[in-house]
Amino acid sequence: MPPPATHPLAAGRLGATALVFVAVAATAPLSVVTTTIPIAYAGNDVPFVPLLFPALAVVLLLFSVGYAAMVRRSPNAGALYSFIARGLGRPAGTGAAWLALLSYNALQIGLYGAVGLLAAPILDNTLGVIAPWWMVAAGCWLVVTLCGLLRVELVGALLALIVLAEVAVIAGFGAANLLEPADGRVTTDTLVPTGIVDRPALGLLLVVAAFGFAGFETTAAYGEEAARPRRSVARAAVLAVLGLSLLYAFSAWTTSVATGPGQVATRSLDGGELLFELIGDRLAPWAVTLGRVMLLTGVVAAMISLHHTIARYTFALAREGVLPSRLGRTGARNSVPFTASVTQSVVALLVLTLSVALGWEPFTELYPWLTTVGGLGVLLLLFAAALATMLFLNRAPNDEGPWRAFVAPVLATVLLGALIYLAAVNLPALLGVPSRHWLVITVPCLFAAVFGAGLLFGVALKARSPITYAGIGLGGTAVVVAPAVPQQRSPGAHRPDRIQRSA
Repeated sequence: MPPPATHPLAAGRLGATALVFVAVAATAPLSVVTTTIPIAYAGNDVPFVPLLFPALAVVLLLFSVGYAAMVRRSPNAGALYSFIARGLGRPAGTGAAWLALLSYNALQIGLYGAVGLLAAPILDNTLGVIAPWWMVAAGCWLVVTLCGLLRVELVGALLALIVLAEVAVIAGFGAANLLEPADGRVTTDTLVPTGIVDRPALGLLLVVAAFGFAGFETTAAYGEEAARPRRSVARAAVLAVLGLSLLYAFSAWTTSVATGPGQVATRSLDGGELLFELIGDRLAPWAVTLGRVMLLTGVVAAMISLHHTIARYTFALAREGVLPSRLGRTGARNSVPFTASVTQSVVALLVLTLSVALGWEPFTELYPWLTTVGGLGVLLLLFAAALATMLFLNRAPNDEGPWRAFVAPVLATVLLGALIYLAAVNLPALLGVPSRHWLVITVPCLFAAVFGAGLLFGVALKARSPITYAGIGLGGTAVVVAPAVPQQRSPGAHRPDRIQRSA
């Protein structure tokens, strides 16, 4: 059994409101508004883009029903990994844990490829400086590393301020679009599903839109540090999904109002510049600069939030013996998993250094490839967690009732499985590569290899250390192993010759 952490995570430091902001920060909402919505409109194959986000919110809310039931059973920094270990078995849990570390690291490190491009116009317009992308990424890395060592309530407060500013910018830009609509009238054409829809395009856009919610599930990683964790963690996840769906739908609708429904597909070919072009036509230049600053700040906030999530997954795994026990150490004063935090920073720095050495283009290779891998990995984790939830709640029933224990988890499993199928079919388009590109084969093989290695590790751990194996997914709870009761042997069984002579 691995030695316990020097100090546990501090309980009661995050309320439900703080958890909502931490989860929303992980999704980088302003980045989704500036990139995902133009991508969805470009081509006009699916005109009712604003409706995609509420539709996905329904799927995630169904998932949240079983998610809430599992959190109530046992809040754990291992989050989805612990759910899967309980429902699908400990070897599957270790496989899911390694897949979670891959996915969240890919999401977080991939965002470093975006900050250089996002910072370029700000530095050029305000300071007249043109800095290489890796220099900007290095500065952001230092900020993320330092924030990773702060007390979690301080990080929650910082992320809350950034998220509130992001929401204010998105709402303000949307209001400006409504006050000056194209052709002088506010239309609702994109809110009504009419006409013939290209089904393959719809499937692709559903997956792309789903990536915009990746991060809402991270609230469970703070279960041990939350006030009233059995209620606040699940409530925060639900509020994050509802808030994000409304924010994305509102922004998608106001974008079509500002361009005009007939022009939104053409204007969306400008990609990430569309939002700033629309605002530049309606507001003063300082508003565009503010929007760019908040976009960059929101991406850094997402990296900070994901960094803390990765650190808590690593801490939980080390505490249970799945990773080296040194990674399960926390600070005496701030109760931060500092060893896990520093390790994640080192991993990010190594990947950034390698990408610079190989000459990768940050916004065309590093950012889309890693974030797509991370988004797909999170979808796989959600699917596995939904299936594990259904199995565990019915194998060990409590007071959840049929809706929480069976109906909602089954629906969530089916719908998330459908999203994974659509992602597999559209993988070349998601990666932005031809159908025969090496990445199309490499990404599924990577998932299979990481999950398979974790699964085999769990099997080997069972044979090598049964007590450590029994503690997987239990959050460091002590495992009591009952000793075997010796069987009483018959009198004289050790001297069969005496028995024969007496007979």
